[in-house]
Formats: sequence, structure tokens, C-alpha cells
Amino acid sequence: MRNYDLEFLKRFSMVIALLVAITLGLIVFAAYLHTSIPAEVSPMAAKRTEQRIAPAGAVYAGSTGAAAQAAAKAAALAKAASQVAYGGTTDGKVIFDNLCTACHTNGVGNAPTLDHSHWDARIAQGKDTLYKHALEGYTGPDGGIMPPKGGNPALTEEQIHVTVDWMLANLR
Repeated sequence: MRNYDLEFLKRFSMVIALLVAITLGLIVFAAYLHTSIPAEVSPMAAKRTEQRIAPAGAVYAGSTGAAAQAAAKAAALAKAASQVAYGGTTDGKVIFDNLCTACHTNGVGNAPTLDHSHWDARIAQGKDTLYKHALEGYTGPDGGIMPPKGGNPALTEEQIHVTVDWMLANLR
């Protein structure tokens, strides 16, 4: 072998030895980091996991189940009662314009439009009947459908009454 071949092998061996030393150093450093830094769990990832594995429903059985079901229903009613529609306004026009106009101006679902031809027979039944149908909902013999509280369960009884009164006062 010639002298320059030996020189090349010597330098090449030193480069290889340096690369092996760097590789081993990186392996040791990675092992140290893996053991010293705790695994970080994102709060959003944990929340998504909890939502994903949460039960889809509840089983109510026997007297304890009936009590739990009644408590859940009472909690839902209390939550709905705390959320009053349209800021609690008692202006029938505001409620009509925001909720009732979709059906009662176009007759959607056989809803009576604001004219006497549609309302006179209903008025003859009395305001209490009109209030009851607005609060509890109504399915008429002609296929007309009135959802309870006009489809907005957050309306109060007082808001329903003032809206029905406004509608009656504005018949054409």
C-alpha cells in the first residue's frame, strides 16, 4: 500500500469514529430526555377523551331510578326556566316578529294568518282556549299544527299571553 492510501484510511477511520461517537452521544441524550421529562397531556385532549368514552345515556330502574329521573327532569325544567326568551320582554309585537311571523304571516302548517276569516271561530272558543293552545300546542282537525310555546320553550306564560293578545288586537 502506498503512503497516500494509508493517509486516506487513517482520516476516513477518524471520520467514522467521530460519527459513531456523535451517534452514541445522541442516543444517550435521547434516553436521558425520555426518562426525565414527564409526558404532557393536553387538557383539551383529556376532555375530548372523556367526552368520547362518556355513557350515551342513563338507566333508571326501580324507585331509586324514578327518583333520579324526576331529579333530572326538575333540573332540566329549572335550567329552562332560568333562560327567558327575548330578554324577558312582554311586548307582543317583538315576540311575534321574532318567532310567530314565520308561520302566521304565510299560513305555514295551516297556521291562521292575521285576518278575521281565520280567527273568528277560534275567538269564539275564548281567550283561555287560545292561551292553552299556544302554551301546550295544538293539532287541528284541518291538519294545522301549533307547537308548544310556538317552538320556543324559553317563553314564559306571560309572554305567550301578551303575544296572543297582540295578535288578536292586530287582526285585519
